[in-house]
Amino acid sequence: MASLSLKLTSYNELMFDVIAVETLPDYILLLTFENNEQKCFDMKSYLNGTAFQPLKNPSFFKQARVDYGTVVWSDEIDIAPETLYHLSF
Repeated sequence: MASLSLKLTSYNELMFDVIAVETLPDYILLLTFENNEQKCFDMKSYLNGTAFQPLKNPSFFKQARVDYGTVVWSDEIDIAPETLYHLSF
């Protein structure tokens, strides 16, 4: 049986690594966390930020992958796993 290592953010909230990501229409990420919980994260409100503007290109957005416990695109764009966990639905 795999064990989970509990991690706390600086706000003493539980944080789980992302272990799988799937892109859905309308800039939604379907995330699976290490506790096997699945949640959706809406990226639309982030797309106007300078760092995330390349994700407006749907083909680039679809290149989302998991690396080091979070979602990344290329070597320059990522989003914190605690943000993904706590702000997803």
